[in-house]
Amino acid sequence: MVKKVLLGIVGVVVVAVGSVLLIAATKPSTFKVERQTVIAASSEAIYPHIADFHQWGAWSPWEHLDPQMRKTYSGPPSGPGSSYAWSGNSDVGEGKMTVLETRPNEEVKIRLEFLKPFEATNTTTYSLRPVSGNNGTQVVWSMEGPNSFMGKVMSVFADMDAMIGKDFETGLASLKRVSESGPSAAN
Repeated sequence: MVKKVLLGIVGVVVVAVGSVLLIAATKPSTFKVERQTVIAASSEAIYPHIADFHQWGAWSPWEHLDPQMRKTYSGPPSGPGSSYAWSGNSDVGEGKMTVLETRPNEEVKIRLEFLKPFEATNTTTYSLRPVSGNNGTQVVWSMEGPNSFMGKVMSVFADMDAMIGKDFETGLASLKRVSESGPSAAN
C-alpha cells in the first residue's frame, strides 16, 4: 500500500515537472519589456537624466532599495563608454551598465549586465520623441534580451513583463517628476 502511494506521488511529480518543462520549451527565445509615458518637458531637459548615470539617483526605481549599495562610475561622465557598476543587497543584486550608443536628445542605448542574483546580459533603450501640439516628449523605456531555458522555466510561474514593467512605470513616473520640475523643462 505504501509503495503504491509513493509511486503515485512520484508519478504526479514527474508529470508536473514534465508539464512545466514542456510549457517552458514553448516560450519565446527572446523577451522584451516596454513602458512609455509623456513628459511635459523638452527632450533636452530629459536626456541628461538618462545619458548621465550620475543623475540616476534622482529617478531610478532601484537606487533607494539599498541605502548601502556600492556604486562605481567609470569612463566618460556621460555618453558612449560611460559605465555604472553596483553591488548591493538581494533587492538590487550586482551588475553593470554601459552606454553603448546615444543620439543626443533622442536615444540612449545601454548594455545591462546582471551578475547576481543571476547572470544575464540585456539591452535597454530609452527613446525620446516630441509630442506634437503638446510641448512634451514621449519617453519609451524598453529592455530586451535572450530568454534562456531557465528564464523560460521561470516565466511559467512569473510574468517578467508584469514584474519588470512595474519598476519601469515607477522609474518613468520619477523621471517625469524630475524632468518637469527642472529649470529647462518648458524649453
